[in-house]
Amino acid sequence: MESIEIGLWVSGFLLVTVVLGMRVAFAAGLAGLIGLVWIFWAKFGYDPARFTKALTIAVKTAGQVPHSKVSSQALSLIPTFILIGYLAYYAGLTKALFEAAKRWLAWVPGGLAVSTVFATAGFAAVSGASVATSAVFARIAIPEMLKIGYDKRFAAGVVAAGGTLASLIPPSAILVIYAIIVEQDVGKLLLAGFIPGAFSALIYGLLIIGMAMTIKGFGPAVTGFTWRERFVSLPPALPILFVVATIILFVYNPFGGDAWGTPTEGGAIGAFVVFLMALYRGMRWAELKDALLETAKLSVMIFTIIWGVLIYVRFLGFAELPAAFSDWITSLTLSPMLILICILLAYAVLGMFMDAIGMLLLTLPVVYPAVMALNGGEYVSAADSTFGMSGPMCAIWFGILVVKMAEFCLITPPIGLNCFVVAGVRDDLTVQDVFKGVTPFFIADGITIALLVAFPSIVLWLPSLA
Repeated sequence: MESIEIGLWVSGFLLVTVVLGMRVAFAAGLAGLIGLVWIFWAKFGYDPARFTKALTIAVKTAGQVPHSKVSSQALSLIPTFILIGYLAYYAGLTKALFEAAKRWLAWVPGGLAVSTVFATAGFAAVSGASVATSAVFARIAIPEMLKIGYDKRFAAGVVAAGGTLASLIPPSAILVIYAIIVEQDVGKLLLAGFIPGAFSALIYGLLIIGMAMTIKGFGPAVTGFTWRERFVSLPPALPILFVVATIILFVYNPFGGDAWGTPTEGGAIGAFVVFLMALYRGMRWAELKDALLETAKLSVMIFTIIWGVLIYVRFLGFAELPAAFSDWITSLTLSPMLILICILLAYAVLGMFMDAIGMLLLTLPVVYPAVMALNGGEYVSAADSTFGMSGPMCAIWFGILVVKMAEFCLITPPIGLNCFVVAGVRDDLTVQDVFKGVTPFFIADGITIALLVAFPSIVLWLPSLA
């Protein structure tokens, strides 16, 4: 049996185990190990006497993956970004941010929901985890919306959808994972997420305003705040801007020349700055302990997924499946843009059954080379490319599109993780309630993705300056 056939059989086994409910990390690790044994035994002609040797080689090959890949300096960004979010919560920055957004934006139709979206976007700028963002604002924003008469399902949907913005707005753990898998510049990818993230928040806000203007009794405006009250609300929320500026200055030197530091250093300094703020605002040992434990839990979950999936990725390399898929994609007579759209739609379907990180880790080793081949290769110039951008810029553009699809998958049934988190925080909500509440935001995400595909400059303008 050819190695490509082995790759297809093992990939099919992986999909079956995931659909049956096995965790992605363990399913991918098991599939990768089985595939490696199969590949090496096939090279020995399926000699029974040499099966043990094939097994030994496969185990050693798989065993090298966790240390060789996870020891990457770039991955240390993930726990620091997550820690920033939890410390910001205990520093009271989330409440301050929501209060400022409410006083400045609640006067528009559907204003409190709009305020929630922009507050989650602001918190996303100091939090690398959408799950944490959803959990925090489920406690803060939903009670406020229920007080003035919002439907509880829509209020929950606003929080769940707003939480997805943390996947795109830096610091973003998923963007870091994408950069590592495809071996692209982490700093430029983080920069590329800012404008699309803000753009997504704007589309969400416009959707809510449109619904409030057309549906009677939907989302009453909140008025009565004086200009003095609005300006007084700004200083407590300004530390978030300071943290964002600190990280950006290390990733991208706005005055020209080399960057002042690496993204890893920027993340560490950002976490330290938020830690000092939390101490200044009275954070106690119990709260610090909770922040550290929650950061450790989420980081371990992400790293475990990475370990398992990278074993599978190592097997794919031996099976030569990514190269075969790239050759097949480029041989199609369809329009390259149509093929790209079909790939994004496939992500939407796949995301109904897998978590965002696992989905990206499993698919990118195969899909990314194919997309690069569609554009003309990783090192193609903009003039010679299919999509009108150089290879490195295409990698950034596709990364933002894929992460936006991952955002979409965080609220799609039946696996939408953010919806489960919001329902878990609120005893008065079921998961079905939250899924019903996020339904309008599918339209907003579809519009956003379409505009990012049609106008790549929305994504590429900021990283092109770096």
